[in-house]
Amino acid sequence: MRHPFLDDLPVAVAHRGGDHVGAENSLAAFEDAVALGYRCLETDVHVSRDGVPVLHHDPTLDRVTDTVGAIAGLDWVEVSRARISSREPVASFDEAMAAFPQVRWIVDVKDDLAVDPLVARLRGDDDLLQRLCLGSFSDDRLARARAALGERLCTSAGPDEVRRLRRASWCRLGRRVPLHADVLQVPVRSGRVPVVDRRFVAAAHWSGLPVHVWTVNEPAEMHRLLDLGVDGLISDRTRDLREVLRARGAWPG
Repeated sequence: MRHPFLDDLPVAVAHRGGDHVGAENSLAAFEDAVALGYRCLETDVHVSRDGVPVLHHDPTLDRVTDTVGAIAGLDWVEVSRARISSREPVASFDEAMAAFPQVRWIVDVKDDLAVDPLVARLRGDDDLLQRLCLGSFSDDRLARARAALGERLCTSAGPDEVRRLRRASWCRLGRRVPLHADVLQVPVRSGRVPVVDRRFVAAAHWSGLPVHVWTVNEPAEMHRLLDLGVDGLISDRTRDLREVLRARGAWPG
């Protein structure tokens, strides 16, 4: 069964809200992307010491805010005082979901501690489950979320699943590769090893899985990947991606 999250293709995804505002994962960055016409936003989740899911990429606040410290070691009231780029507040998961009820979300679970609070928040919220896709660089985190929420939850493939499909694309083209995922969200390459090529896309499609590629910021590369048949692009360069899709008659706005 195809999950409702995957209804619109090709998917244009604003990575952490895009880089135009200069305050990644802030409500202001997401608002900028939505104003451009984006229907899908990507973000990251950690959890505060008192169990509040927080939209932030790093485990600490140090890199992008005016505050230091590990999110897992601070209560939400302390985290909420931090300002991204010294001006935009760090958002909680609930704040962002309430602020943008009309968009879909790709949520990267960054920490083992974040799984249970996020599952508890999603359980019973059928509207949000229909417009959210959970991803992670941990197969274990994904397995825990899938076990708790079942087929109502859309998930991307974990690293082990991606490797299985990549290996299959070299020697089993035309045969379905059974995976637990609903979608593949992958980089163009992993180090020097190519991930996304025509065979990989074909193997994914044979297995019934769309392919979203991150983080693609150059227009020429956007065109090349779309020509390969990928189903979505995740980009910091929200304006460039919009223009590329407009030029191809594929912009959903």
